[in-house]
Amino acid sequence: MFSESLAQNQGHFAWCALLALHLAKQDGKIRSAAHENLFLIRWLTTALKQHRFPRELAPEMHWLINQGKIYGVRANLTGKLDYLWRSCTSELLKQDDLFRLTCSLERAKNASWQYYLLSDREWSGRHAVKNRAAAKAIYISRTSLDAAFDNSGHQIHPLMAQITGQPNSMCDLLYACGWQAVACTGDQPASAFLLIACQNGGGFGTRPVMSLSALEFF
Repeated sequence: MFSESLAQNQGHFAWCALLALHLAKQDGKIRSAAHENLFLIRWLTTALKQHRFPRELAPEMHWLINQGKIYGVRANLTGKLDYLWRSCTSELLKQDDLFRLTCSLERAKNASWQYYLLSDREWSGRHAVKNRAAAKAIYISRTSLDAAFDNSGHQIHPLMAQITGQPNSMCDLLYACGWQAVACTGDQPASAFLLIACQNGGGFGTRPVMSLSALEFF
């Protein structure tokens, strides 16, 4: 299961970094994108050394520092921190469907889920990837993903997926981000699901928000 406390810590960390950046800009300490990147690298490094945040955030902080050092302004550290903040706060449900799906998959990876984007060849037929029923994994059809969203990131077609391991846990992760996983019926395998955005005011069609207890997973 995804830890709500982890999301809160991530959101708080990102907010602190963005606030520090904003105050530095107000003080006239940052006058270019290069200055901004350097400021965030130094702020993150200091925060790590002083143990300002829970230990569980250290891998993300190290990753951000490395991104800034390797790619410079192209790392867009501010954008990454803004994404992290939005994906961990109430702002999330105000975002478009594609953003919220991306967030749910990021959270799944943080909870030790594997994510696979499969081509048509890998999705079905004799060359299809064989999933393991016990493995915590979600498989998404690349063709279905390409057709699922408009240019504004709003869902226009259901998204085909396969979920193995602990479908209920993945459905909880999706639901927390304004998505629902509906089990396929008929000749489809037990791992087959349709992913549908369920946030009020957006998503595919006019489907209402469904409670998890109303979904048939097996």
